[in-house]
Amino acid sequence: MASVDKSLGYPVRVSHGIRFSFYWVGKLAKQTAVIIFLLLLWETAPRMGLVDSTFFPPFSKVAEGFWGLLISGELVAHFEASILRSLIGFGLAIIIAIPLGLIIGWYPLANELLNPVLELFRNTAALALLPVFILLLGIGELSKVSIVLFACIFPILLNTINAVRNVDPLLIRSAKSMGLASYKLFYKVIIPASIPTIFTGIRMAGTSSILVLIAAEMVGAKEGLGYLINYAQMNFQIPQMYAGILTISLVGFLLNYLLVSLERRFSSWKTNPNEK
Repeated sequence: MASVDKSLGYPVRVSHGIRFSFYWVGKLAKQTAVIIFLLLLWETAPRMGLVDSTFFPPFSKVAEGFWGLLISGELVAHFEASILRSLIGFGLAIIIAIPLGLIIGWYPLANELLNPVLELFRNTAALALLPVFILLLGIGELSKVSIVLFACIFPILLNTINAVRNVDPLLIRSAKSMGLASYKLFYKVIIPASIPTIFTGIRMAGTSSILVLIAAEMVGAKEGLGYLINYAQMNFQIPQMYAGILTISLVGFLLNYLLVSLERRFSSWKTNPNEK
């Protein structure tokens, strides 16, 4: 009788596994369908003469250029130079902006003193100050890290300030009614409730850390993805130029995916209405 029960239960387990597999396959197909369509369009449009293949080569040619740069080690060297600059500036911005934003958002006196300076610099584009950074700090690593730091610090800082100010007052009153000390209120209520909004600023800063750096490397650098793109364009190496652009897109995608994963981990308490 036991063998009959096992044989009857086996198809149920198989069907469950099949449903599970098809779910993930269908989800992956939906997420990649548009990308695959765009790549096919990229491959066929130049070959059909819809665009000039000299300036917009097929994707296969770009893939060949990407592979050549990767095999030679040139792409890896430029990638390492760019990612190191971005991570240093981005990391310094997180270290500075989050504590400062928590202080400004929580203490009214700090807000009154620092708000005019914040309003002055938040409306100044980072790339507009690039010549100033180069004049003061030179064209070396310091100027590039500094421009990334400047571009990243304000999205994180402003989102942190708004996060602290917009914490649900009911949560604060409930915590105070339980006799929670001020410092415990701060790290048990204010900070956890602020994490989702803070991570929004961190994700915005992550994008800025790459885009601003690429522009800075195009102006004055001897290595980096921005330098690679500019050098390839000046020497009419069009597939290599697009390969550099695709590398930047992949770096941005992976960085955003990592930050989203970290946000979910640190704000796991937050309910998602889309989840069933």
